[in-house]
Amino acid sequence: MAPPDLNLLTTLDVLLAEGSVARAARRLHLSPSAMSRALARLRETTGDPLLVRAGRGLVPTPRALALRDRVRVLVQDVEAVLRPAAQLDLAQLARTFTLRTSDGFAENFGPALLARASADAPSVRLRFVQKTDKDSAPLREGTVDLETGIVGDAASPELRTRALFQDRFVGVMRVAHPLSQGKVTLARYASARHILVSRRNLDKGPVDDALATHGRERAIAAIAGGFSTAIALARGSDLIATVPERHTGSLRAGMHTFPLPFTMPAFTVSMLWHPRMDGDAAHRWLRGCVLDAVG
Repeated sequence: MAPPDLNLLTTLDVLLAEGSVARAARRLHLSPSAMSRALARLRETTGDPLLVRAGRGLVPTPRALALRDRVRVLVQDVEAVLRPAAQLDLAQLARTFTLRTSDGFAENFGPALLARASADAPSVRLRFVQKTDKDSAPLREGTVDLETGIVGDAASPELRTRALFQDRFVGVMRVAHPLSQGKVTLARYASARHILVSRRNLDKGPVDDALATHGRERAIAAIAGGFSTAIALARGSDLIATVPERHTGSLRAGMHTFPLPFTMPAFTVSMLWHPRMDGDAAHRWLRGCVLDAVG
């Protein structure tokens, strides 16, 4: 069975409103004969005369009277779907956005993001969920609206990305740490006791690989699952943490930060989203808020 011609809904709506083939034809900019053919198709599709002759005019059948209000609502809904989206009213926007980020990103940039979003849209709620892996399924499935992180080879090529900032690793220790006086050389760095940051509970990472190229090895005294935990441990001990500089700016307040005495490549932190959200005005506004929050 062939699917019904949905264009007939508009024709039926106008015919039932006008009660006249001639007036309906003028309203839809059709000829009377074309409108008569459309009415014939409607009668065939519905199995009902719809409009019948009564004197010099036409009157609706009981089926037509039963359909009139339903057809009007359907046509209005279709017009609303096909109409360009209304201008976003941030003051009235009530929506929850879920952001998947590392703990360091949320703690360092979250307050500025909340302040920026609340100033524009006080009824918007931001839900921060921790990023424990690089799986992009939550973005595809729609359970996450926006994600931040490093775009690696494992990232899905279908995702949209926008660079936020470039970052580099630095060392951090408590202010009164024995190594805080004077330059931290490669030998002094390697001789200290360290905190390894590993979300996967590994016993070494990129820092150790970089040290190995210089024939050095560091002593790992603790392993933390995130940068904020590593900084908290370093703040209260004689351990050294190696963390991203911009990612942890506010978390390192009151601590001694120093450049690494060996080379590690810089990296770019980006935001990622699914392409179905490209045209969503509220989502575009959210992306702008994130850009503003990271400066």
